[in-house]
Amino acid sequence: MIRLQLLGLAAAAALLATASAHAEGDKAAGRTLVYTCAGCHGVPGYSNAYPDYPVPKIAGQNEQYIISALNEYKSGDRTYPTMVAQAQSLSDQNIKDIAAYLSSLTPIK
Repeated sequence: MIRLQLLGLAAAAALLATASAHAEGDKAAGRTLVYTCAGCHGVPGYSNAYPDYPVPKIAGQNEQYIISALNEYKSGDRTYPTMVAQAQSLSDQNIKDIAAYLSSLTPIK
């Protein structure tokens, strides 16, 4: 009985490990995808002309937050036109890759 329980736990752990490996993004792939992001999000002190607000820094941001935000732009739930256009050009895997890379960086101050 104990062996059966241990086997079940081992199988569950293996399944979870496999599922999480597929859910994670590839940092190296993300690094090649963020070149367009840096044009706005990587410039210290950069601000939009209209509407006037500082562009958020995304280096070091929480991975799940980046994934959620890009998916919201992609679906139209967030409506900034430039970000909607950018996000709509990304696959789900691209979004995960970008989030993995950006969340691994040291935040820009």
